[in-house]
Amino acid sequence: MSQAASSTDNDDGLRATSRPRGRPLTPPDEAGASSLFRTLPIVNRRGLHARASAKFVQVAEKFDAEITVTRDGMSVGGQSIMGLMMLAAGIGTTIDVAASGPQAADALDAIERLVADRFGEEA
Repeated sequence: MSQAASSTDNDDGLRATSRPRGRPLTPPDEAGASSLFRTLPIVNRRGLHARASAKFVQVAEKFDAEITVTRDGMSVGGQSIMGLMMLAAGIGTTIDVAASGPQAADALDAIERLVADRFGEEA
């Protein structure tokens, strides 16, 4: 499969990409279906820290979908707590979430609810 944007892998599985913001990260798969994509604002006070990242991964793993999260050109898998923490997404920042697969839409809906609900941390 070809990559739509140039990328560099490192030993941690993180990818720095040079794709334009607002574009899906994953190219269309063999069936012709492209990734779904959302930009989500981080609204909880502590941002995407360890507990929030763990909750993100718990939600992401419930779905048959490949999830990638990008912030400022760094992309990580949505099933990696350490990767999500490395994005250093604090309050007021945004993350770009791309999903592909049979349950991509459901996965994005659930992730969007989790982020909007401040990862269940604050009233």
